[in-house]
Parts: sequence; C-alpha cells; structure tokens
Amino acid sequence: MRQDSPITLRLTESMPLPEGRKGRGATANPSGRFETARREAFDDGWESEAPAPLRTEVRPERTASIIARNTSPDIPFDRSVNPYRGCEHGCIYCYARPTHAYLGLSPGLDFESRLFTKPEAARLLRKELSAPGYRPETIALGTATDPYQPIEREHRLTRAVLEVLDEARHPVGVTTKSDLVLRDLDLLSRMAARNLALVAISLPTLDPALSRRLDPRAPRPEKRLAAMRALADAGVPVMVNISPIIPGLTDHEIESVLEAAHAQGASRIGHALLRLPGEVKDLVADWFAEHYPERRERALALLRQSRGGKENDSRFGHRFRGEGPYAEMIGQRVRLAGRRLGFSFGRMALNTDDFRSPGAQLSLF
Repeated sequence: MRQDSPITLRLTESMPLPEGRKGRGATANPSGRFETARREAFDDGWESEAPAPLRTEVRPERTASIIARNTSPDIPFDRSVNPYRGCEHGCIYCYARPTHAYLGLSPGLDFESRLFTKPEAARLLRKELSAPGYRPETIALGTATDPYQPIEREHRLTRAVLEVLDEARHPVGVTTKSDLVLRDLDLLSRMAARNLALVAISLPTLDPALSRRLDPRAPRPEKRLAAMRALADAGVPVMVNISPIIPGLTDHEIESVLEAAHAQGASRIGHALLRLPGEVKDLVADWFAEHYPERRERALALLRQSRGGKENDSRFGHRFRGEGPYAEMIGQRVRLAGRRLGFSFGRMALNTDDFRSPGAQLSLF
C-alpha cells in the first residue's frame, strides 16, 4: 500500500455511537485530514448498554503569544484573541472546526468536546500590548471560537482579557452567541462610553428547533435577542451577525432576523454565506442527511452556484459573500432590509487615540 494512502480501521473506542452524543452538533467524529489512519464507528453487537453521554474534556494549552495577526482583505481587523480552542456550542457550520485536525483530533465531535484553555491569555496580552512600538487597532475577540462558551463561566479568561483591554483603553470587537456576555456588562459599558467596544451577536435563525440542531449548546434565539437589548440599553453598540446564511434552510429568515434584532437595539449588520472549508463540508452534508434529508441536495446545489461550482471557494473577496445570481440576491436582500430599518453596515471605527500601555502609570513610581 502507498504510504500516503489512509488506512481505515474499524474501531469502537474513540468514536461514540449516536446515542452517546445527545446535545452535540456533529453527527460523527471523523479523523482529521492529516491522520494516516481513519476511524469508523460501528455497532459490533457486543455492547448491550447504550454508550454514556459524551463528556466535555478541558485541558490547558501553553502558548508563547496570544494576539493572532492576519492580512486578509476580507476581514475588517488585523488582529484577534481567542482564549479557547474548540467550542462547546457545537455549531455544525463552524469554519474553525478544521483547526482541531492540526492537534491530531477530529473536527467533528472532538472539536466540541475536547477543549483547550489558554490560561496565560491575559498575562500574554498585557506583555504584547506593553511591547515597544505596539500600535493599537481593534482586537477581535472570539473570531475562531466563542469567548463566552459555557466553560468561560468557570475559567473567566475572556473576563481577564477584557480587564487588560479596559485598563489599556484598547478597542475591542466581541463576537459571541451567548448571553453570558452580559456578565461583563460593567466592563463593556465603560469601554463603550469611550468608544472602545462593539459586541456582535450571531443569530442565523429565529427558529428554536432549528437553532437546537445548528448550535445545540448555544443560548436560544430569544436569549440572544434579550442580550442585544441589555447591551444596547447599557450604551454598548450592537451588531447582529446574521451568519451563516444557509441556502434552502435559513435564507428565508433574513428580513425577520433583522427586524427582530433591530427591535432589540441592534444598530449594525454583519452577514456571510455558509462556508464549507476542509472537513466542514462532509460534516454539514452528514448533518443535513440526519436532520433535513429532503433539503440537503437543494442546499448544496445553491451553495455550488455561489462557489464557482464547488461547495467551497477560498479566494479572497469571494469566500464570505459568494458570487452569481443567488449570492447577489442574498446580498441585495440584506442591503434592502438593512436600509429600510436604518441599520449601518459592517464594523464601526473604534477609538485608538486613548491607548496607554498596561501598567504605564506605575512608571512614575
């Protein structure tokens, strides 16, 4: 056999059967693309009892730096901080799932159950903001995994990061699906008063049943809307991130999502068409087969129309919006509804003029 040919092993251990994954987004735990062996779950008849529920494992990860940089022309920020790797919310469409393959783990169930914390995040951030020559620009918090996923209640790494940014008067844009963000309303409202903070709440659907399947451990749509209202009432600018827009599944909700978010104080819009990079393509296809088999082919066909005949198009300028008649129609609907409701589009410019290196005031002593 060729060395680069993957070996398929039929194992029952690291692959939980369907009964063991209640409350999870992925339907399977396929091997990552870098593995030389592939695992496949099957019932061999020996197990007489249903598997135990899949438990979340959390481990610390040591990192040398915390600010990640990018030069993508598609992204309105050049730096980000992610206190966690992996995300328990279990959003089946998450474009960060393939990153777990770099750890030798599955982008499937492993991504949402085998999580990593970065306990030195706040200390590293303080160090990097204090470096000679550092120039402030908005830090995006939660670009790969949600900074307010359930384990934040215990680990409080996002809170610690915000405390450093507040002290440094450094601008931040937070993206989350969780109303846990309201726990840090004291910091966010104080920062917003100095034009240092924006919060984007992701809301792809208003349908609670669909939401439980798309992102099973994220708060329900009504809780996200309530969070928008509380943030807006506290003076924090709120963006509704209607993302991803899923062809044939959530695209009919564009106007209703925007209307609901506007009623709760959201003032800006972000949106993106569904992306299927790496292993996400097969995970989403399997998810459709389990939950909405009658919609699978239409959804993928519409996506291919917008991705040059493929399920995914990674080219700059195309990967988030797509191209062709369907993608143009989606963009036009977002723009028309947004203008009718009085929304602004994209991220707002935040204040970089008041930045001060963390701990700089101590230099007087």
